[in-house]
Amino acid sequence: MKTTDEPSWAAVPGPAARDMMRGFRMIRANPLRYLEQTRARYGDLVAFPVPGPPALLLSDPDDVRQVLQTSARHWTKDTVQYRALGRVTGPGLLASSEPNWIEHRRAAAPAFHHQRLDAVGAQIADATDAALKDWPSAPQVLDVAPLTLQLAMDVVGRTLLSADLSIHAQRLLEATNSAAKLIVRLGRAVVPVPPSWPTPLNRRLATARRNLDALCLDLIETRRGTAAGDDLLGLLIDSGLSDQEIRDELVTMIVAGHETVAASLAWTLMLLAEDESAQERVRAEARGLTGPVCMTATAGQAPWTRAVVDETLRLYPPAWVISRRSRQPDRIGGHDVPPGTTAIISPWLLHRRTESWPAPEDFRPERFLQQSGPRADYLPFGIGPRLCIGREFALGEMVIVLFRILADYRLQVPAGWSRPRPEALIAAHPHGGMPLTVTPV
Repeated sequence: MKTTDEPSWAAVPGPAARDMMRGFRMIRANPLRYLEQTRARYGDLVAFPVPGPPALLLSDPDDVRQVLQTSARHWTKDTVQYRALGRVTGPGLLASSEPNWIEHRRAAAPAFHHQRLDAVGAQIADATDAALKDWPSAPQVLDVAPLTLQLAMDVVGRTLLSADLSIHAQRLLEATNSAAKLIVRLGRAVVPVPPSWPTPLNRRLATARRNLDALCLDLIETRRGTAAGDDLLGLLIDSGLSDQEIRDELVTMIVAGHETVAASLAWTLMLLAEDESAQERVRAEARGLTGPVCMTATAGQAPWTRAVVDETLRLYPPAWVISRRSRQPDRIGGHDVPPGTTAIISPWLLHRRTESWPAPEDFRPERFLQQSGPRADYLPFGIGPRLCIGREFALGEMVIVLFRILADYRLQVPAGWSRPRPEALIAAHPHGGMPLTVTPV
């Protein structure tokens, strides 16, 4: 029972310590399901039993806006989640909790300017065509998940680094995929393991980091002393950042830039294979496109395809959980919370609120044909000052890739189809792959 000496947040409902202990197996095996069950049982504001300042699960859009937007300067990324990610990326834009993150964002921003994005549309189309050259000339079941990973990596190399990463592709994919799994394990650890301890997990993580370091330093060394160009790597070199700082931003873009897009593309192809009428509307827009492949123009001429992408990101948000830690007192859900409070925000839950999204489990792209303006119950790329710098790039990339694929292929679900379970890694990937029947049209 709450006493007069207890803080107001002590009245927030949530699991008891014993319940948390019983739930650890599910947290590790299927964190998305655990989050769903927790919100269903306790509501939009949940307190987890932790010592010291509270850890709160926020599912009310007003609370989310308070943390990520209204009081964003008072909430930092100094959390278990981002510290684990930083073990691989370093303090890049995605994981940094330092005040100088804004300086790095300004250095990288020109690479994502609309004029720059328009110029890379043809490169994305070329990367997609290269990925499709080995697709079958007759109906065949293909696992599209590894194909989208390879394609997304190729796009990162062509558009952000002006480099053909194909000669490094296998090494790079192995290192990033290994790092992603290790990051997830670190983030879910019951007791954090110091990086200096020579555990098998720490040794494997060190190996993954060395592989990524070697690749990035090779890229930086190759580009120094040449015309820097206006890609991300050139802009970072020109900005005066150190090699280590450049390395951190490159690894961040390589890990985040291909992980999220690859997973989102795989889910989009699945949803379109399940809904052939929606797929046909995308194909019609693709065939109606005229002129050179310009990212902004293509997206502007494709309202339905963009709505398909937006709806996929609602159902399968790449950033399935976001966390923040308060620097000073704040007020959340009518409760005063102290410095050190951890806020856990799950786009997976927010995107499934029946109060916000009628029939939330249904694939209905038409929801987004009339959408306008940001909203705190839809945040596949976050909101507020830490909004993902690559948002417009990722959205435009997905539209162009879908156009190139569906202009030449029809997608269907194979016999005996069942949806893959989402596996919550850095992004939510299809567990066991994404086998679909592809047929030339």
